[in-house]
Amino acid sequence: MSATMRAAVLYGAEEVRIEAVPIPSVGPGEVRVRIGCALTCGTDAKVFRRGYHARMIRPPAVFGHEFAGVVETVGDGVTSCAVGDRVVAANSAPCGDCFYCRVGQPELCEDLLFLNGAYAEYITVPARIAACNLHRVPAALPLRHAALTEPLACCVKGVEDTGVQAGDTVVVLGLGPIGLMMVSLCAARDARVIAVGRRELRLATARALGAEEVLDENALADLNAAVHALTGGRGADRMIECVGRPEVWQTALELTRRGGVCNLFGGCPAGTTISLDTTRLHYEELTVLGSFHHTPRHIRQALDLLAAGTVPGARFVNDEVTLDGVVDALQRMGEKTNLIKAAVLLAGET
Repeated sequence: MSATMRAAVLYGAEEVRIEAVPIPSVGPGEVRVRIGCALTCGTDAKVFRRGYHARMIRPPAVFGHEFAGVVETVGDGVTSCAVGDRVVAANSAPCGDCFYCRVGQPELCEDLLFLNGAYAEYITVPARIAACNLHRVPAALPLRHAALTEPLACCVKGVEDTGVQAGDTVVVLGLGPIGLMMVSLCAARDARVIAVGRRELRLATARALGAEEVLDENALADLNAAVHALTGGRGADRMIECVGRPEVWQTALELTRRGGVCNLFGGCPAGTTISLDTTRLHYEELTVLGSFHHTPRHIRQALDLLAAGTVPGARFVNDEVTLDGVVDALQRMGEKTNLIKAAVLLAGET
């Protein structure tokens, strides 16, 4: 094996170089994976534009975090997989020992270990992640679809936190990859989904994934009036915001009915704020919450949903590039294009 591999290295804001870097070593409990496919992601596009992520990555570093591939080497003590297995790994793992892990909130772990480096030929999965968040990929599931496990797990947790039930009217605000996953998951729970977004392909995809009503924000004079007209004048039973801008959070609150639940799922820039109407919170019993990240349980559930076809992976990966095309794909994710996610093919699909 060559001592180096090709990888996309982040150096700063919109500065990524495809270069040769050392192949990562493998220690006890660790697993080295030859990546078959990585996926572009909204978080990675933000990291690309900003040049860093405060919690996950500091340049210079190989980045990307959604991937699936084939086990190439295992360290001493590994029992979760063997050489040659097709696998997918989450991008993090909790410590299992801190206060939040002990009280059943591992997504808030005080020592949450993150993994980046998917835009490369190889990645070494740390022992903690290999032990609880590395899974074999079912034979019939393509690697490009298995690589959706991590973002889908975040959505599985979000829908669970929101308490979506059969018969609920759920408004999903924002139809990027995350919003479209929310549509699919809520429809699978037999909820009535109203999908709100832009771009013709994404609106059509939302309908194909089970949205009963699809609202094009660009064609609406008054979104509030449109949603209330579809909900008997009340608003959403359950609202899931998937944009991550303060002004959209504010809109989401306005679209939620009395006694309803509003999940402000999209992460806003640090330091931003919104206003909350105390009358609505108290006298209208409005429940407002946020959902962050995923847990090992949600990772397992997400992979099962993809394997069963409950969430159709093909609807979310609608382009493919080589490693040399990563920068172009990330740029297109931030523009008004039809790209949902691109598969970054590294070792061919197995």
